[in-house]
Amino acid sequence: MGLYAKYIFPCLLDWMLGTPEFGKYRQRALAGARGDTLEIGFGTGLNLPHYPETVTRLTVFDSETMLQGRVARRIAVCSIPITKLQLDAQTRWPFADASFDTVVSTLTLCSIADTAPALAEIRRVLKPTGQFIFFEHGRSDDPAVAHRQDRFNPWQRRFGAGCNMNRPIDRLIGAAGFNITELDRFLLPKSPRLLAEMYRGSATV
Repeated sequence: MGLYAKYIFPCLLDWMLGTPEFGKYRQRALAGARGDTLEIGFGTGLNLPHYPETVTRLTVFDSETMLQGRVARRIAVCSIPITKLQLDAQTRWPFADASFDTVVSTLTLCSIADTAPALAEIRRVLKPTGQFIFFEHGRSDDPAVAHRQDRFNPWQRRFGAGCNMNRPIDRLIGAAGFNITELDRFLLPKSPRLLAEMYRGSATV
């Protein structure tokens, strides 16, 4: 990672996505999490205060280490036992098959270069009775907006440290073999339309 991607961009994201207003969206998305939970794309730990008491253990990982002091402080005040790892989501993960009750992805599928192996790993490590919780931004269902997303996505990838604005999140999850049991599509208020197309839901194997 360059200086911008490792320090400046994470600070910008932490500031923009760490507001109390955005925290309400996180809390709603994570409300169904329970038991032994895995979070991919941990980032700077902004989800931690919003996990419900039904989560008994939390394993988190990211491909990069960002704002380590800030992350350590957030982990220190979290009441849930946490194991933090550094992993590439596109590789095979060091977890047994069917080992997690919940897998969580928030604002992560946009920046994984190849989502197929990551989604396959989520299916592998998720228990048959478990659920995959996702809260992502992605492709608009308005053709005109989607066209603009396609047009500006190369710039978004450059300035968003690999983030894609035009991925059809529900179709990617469905194509990976998941059964989407809940899906809420909405526009994030007070945000540019190209980045405000939200997907919040859950899926089972």
